[in-house]
Amino acid sequence: MGLNSISSPNRKTLGKAAYDKIREEIITLNFKPGQMLSESELAAVLGVSRTPIREAFLMLAREELLEIIPQRGARVALISVKKVEEARFVRESLEISAFKSVARNWNPDDVHQKEVEAKALEIIEKQQQAAIKGENIEFLQLDESFHQLFLDLVENQTLISVVFQMRGHLNRMRYLELKTPNHMENVVSQHRSILQAVFSNNEEETEKLLQYHFSHKKDELPEVIEMYSDYFTS
Repeated sequence: MGLNSISSPNRKTLGKAAYDKIREEIITLNFKPGQMLSESELAAVLGVSRTPIREAFLMLAREELLEIIPQRGARVALISVKKVEEARFVRESLEISAFKSVARNWNPDDVHQKEVEAKALEIIEKQQQAAIKGENIEFLQLDESFHQLFLDLVENQTLISVVFQMRGHLNRMRYLELKTPNHMENVVSQHRSILQAVFSNNEEETEKLLQYHFSHKKDELPEVIEMYSDYFTS
């Protein structure tokens, strides 16, 4: 278990901190789909009482990442193929709209956007290195940072919140996808092309590239389900 103790001045914040820690373990598949989780064991590992763990469990259950089982504890939810497809559709729709908006309004002379450009290029270079080293977790974290960089430019907190929720279900799937051959190299190449379209104020090309970027991932779904059938439910 890659968990460390947490500390916070109030119980409510402890519950959120526990939620963040446990959610990360679920998303990165350190807690496997179908695995039982114990309130008392997690409380001991995180150095808190069982109350914040219980609060975290309830938040994760609302997100459908955990299933609460009376008298037994909680079980990490299996990856729902239906939920993945629904989440992917919502995320694609929102992110394509957001990226097109950024492309439409991109101004290379704007100081903040220059900083974003430099950061985006830095992320891609780090992704390239992570791909070479086979660092799956680092790669996906950088992938999230890349997309988040442009979502933040839209300044729409509702959009950001919805995409965050959708990623919870998608990212478990994506950690499995990263194990397929050449996946990471393909993502890096696609990110470079998307950047070029955005920086050229080319909305149409940005949309086309993102559609391919997301659809390419859909094609890997059947193979991943076959390889890890015990992790999935319809």
